[in-house]
Amino acid sequence: MPRPTAAQLAYGSATVVFATVAMLLLSRTTTGLGVALIGVAALALGLLVATTLPVPAARRAAYQDARPAVPAERREHSLRR
Repeated sequence: MPRPTAAQLAYGSATVVFATVAMLLLSRTTTGLGVALIGVAALALGLLVATTLPVPAARRAAYQDARPAVPAERREHSLRR
């Protein structure tokens, strides 16, 4: 798996911060469990945003070139199934 780009980290972090603030303000929760659940939900949303952000073509090509090639006999075996 390639390393995240600066844009992915920035968008994911911003999503976590803004989602946390918005959910805390909208829910008006005061319990520790409520705050923890909102934090976990915001982290999950930030991770989703960061991983679905498109990777630039140059990095995608470099990642595909770095993957090990599948041996021909193994590739043929998987096609027979």
